[in-house]
Amino acid sequence: MFNSLKRAIGRRLAAFLSQDLPGYQRLDTVAIADVAIILQKGDIVLVDGNTRISTAIKYLTQSTWSHACLYVGEKGADSSLLNLLEASLKSGVHLTNLDHYANSNLRICRPVNLSDEEAEQLAEFASQRIGHQYDLKNVTDLIRYIIQKPTVPNRYRRSLLSLGSGEPTKAICSTLIAESFQSIDYPILPRRNGEGEQSGEMPLLYRPHFTHFTPRDFDLSPYFRIVKPTIESGFDHHSLVWEPNDTKKVN
Repeated sequence: MFNSLKRAIGRRLAAFLSQDLPGYQRLDTVAIADVAIILQKGDIVLVDGNTRISTAIKYLTQSTWSHACLYVGEKGADSSLLNLLEASLKSGVHLTNLDHYANSNLRICRPVNLSDEEAEQLAEFASQRIGHQYDLKNVTDLIRYIIQKPTVPNRYRRSLLSLGSGEPTKAICSTLIAESFQSIDYPILPRRNGEGEQSGEMPLLYRPHFTHFTPRDFDLSPYFRIVKPTIESGFDHHSLVWEPNDTKKVN
């Protein structure tokens, strides 16, 4: 009875937090089909979302990026194919397509020097989590900050999102991807233990727990390259055609 009540409350909160908010604007001028063309397996697609839960995550992390997806398809695939693996409140861990985010601002973060074998292992590890539930233990904490919006010191913001239940069949978007990269020993934001630095040896690294990662960490990581579709396609500003009267204000 108690578990049924918890699930019912969780579903209601999930529906509330997943509702879109008005006033959102996509600033990116790149067509979603052009984004799809340059994606390759292992890329992370960060999303600037406009739902209530997106607002909470952006507030707590002081970042534009509120959601992260892992691209598990082949290079050059159509944007309508189910090639993005994500964890969402309503659907848990599932596959979606890039068209789903056609009206969102996006950023592509690409792991550097990832071999084809490692990319396959990464995609396989993440794909095995399809069907897992979203970790709703975060929901009651997040909704409190949406409604009250208290002032939270910077040093506490990350710990507020390290709230997962720890159950292996539950995840949120960034923890799912972080765990997948850790499975192939690819760094995100590793810590140094300090030993060996004075002697000139390579310092040992250790991995923060995957539940401690947020979407912005992939943007901040020095081991992921930011990929811009226009630049990848050979952008040349000399080829642009400007409006003759381009000094007037654009609303």
